[in-house]
Amino acid sequence: MSESAVETDALPRTRLARTFSALRYREFRLVWFGAFTSTTGTWMQTVAQAWVVYSLTGSALLLGFDAFLSTGPMLIFSLFGGVIADRMERRKIMLASQYLQMTFAFVLAYLLWSHTVKVWHIFLLSFLTGSAQSFSGPAYASLLPLLVKREDLSNAIAMNSMQFNLARVIGPVLGGLALTAYGASACFALNGLSFIAVIIAYLIIQTPVVRGSGETKGIMEEMRDGFRFVTHRRTLLMLTFLSFAGTFLGMPIVTFLPVVAKVIFSAGPKAYTYLLSAYGVGSVVGAVFVAATGNVPTKGRLALMLQLTFATLLVAFALSRVFPVSLLIAFGAGLCIVGVISLYSSLVQLATPDAMRGRVMSIFMLAFRGGMPLGNLVAGFVAQRWSISAALLINGIILAMVAVTFIARRTDLDAHIEAPAS
Repeated sequence: MSESAVETDALPRTRLARTFSALRYREFRLVWFGAFTSTTGTWMQTVAQAWVVYSLTGSALLLGFDAFLSTGPMLIFSLFGGVIADRMERRKIMLASQYLQMTFAFVLAYLLWSHTVKVWHIFLLSFLTGSAQSFSGPAYASLLPLLVKREDLSNAIAMNSMQFNLARVIGPVLGGLALTAYGASACFALNGLSFIAVIIAYLIIQTPVVRGSGETKGIMEEMRDGFRFVTHRRTLLMLTFLSFAGTFLGMPIVTFLPVVAKVIFSAGPKAYTYLLSAYGVGSVVGAVFVAATGNVPTKGRLALMLQLTFATLLVAFALSRVFPVSLLIAFGAGLCIVGVISLYSSLVQLATPDAMRGRVMSIFMLAFRGGMPLGNLVAGFVAQRWSISAALLINGIILAMVAVTFIARRTDLDAHIEAPAS
């Protein structure tokens, strides 16, 4: 951790202060509030985009394909993004990505407003947006440890999950209101405007340069260094696999909520918004839980138990035909999955030095975020062939088997997590 991350407030270390300890750092606060505003706009667009795609096509498979295009570029570009994050100033990478994503949102808003949008337009812009995110993702993940001290890193990661999921609650509500009152184009336009906040944050903050400019290795060689670092550490390999399993099998619960609302409950956008908001509220609670307990010595064991609980809830969600029950299950699922991902990410960050962090996090994110598009494609195929209930039920059972296997073997995911040399 860089020594440039300086506390600006000397708060007493009460339980409340520990829960929000990362917000004591000015740079982190700026990034947090900027990212929260932008993520709220992104969720407004997510609500509208899922509804537009499913309304245009009536196909769960194409809905999954759109989700694949938005996250699939992570499979192609994230490793290069990790190398670039270790070579360039991470703040500048983030700025470039925000400008691009803002432009894509405004283009789609115009296409919807002018009634000229075709489904292939949405697919193309999903891919372009995902490509921009795949380069900025490793930079953002490796930027967080430079904004706080090491002892507050787990809290910073949990707080980052909190802003994302708080936006998941507020964004769908605002998106649902805008979608109903003004149409989908308004959601995309508001998302474009929301990028202004995070752009301002990145223009203001100051971050240290992790590496000098005298690097002579090629991109492919640096990429191989990252893989060697991960493959020689058994704990990092297990964390990477578990994160992949969690998103591959678990994230379709979010992607296919429009299908659940329409097919299972014969409802419209309001029901979809309620389901997404319930999941988001649970995610916020999960992030607060991790923030308050971020320094527990058994993060790995806790993450595995939460992953098993999430898998059980996924099975219950697939079988539920009572809307209030499904809302409660969605709340619990959101709580568990955010806890799992936050804890896994903390363990990976704590085991990685600053100079290697961009590449290691790109590999972790390749598994974590790469599992989403692949899982969405498979679940979309199963949902189209049989039913959305069958897709979620199968995923829940397999994920439970994975978690039980690691728990039964008493796997120690906290092993060898030491302070890395910077």
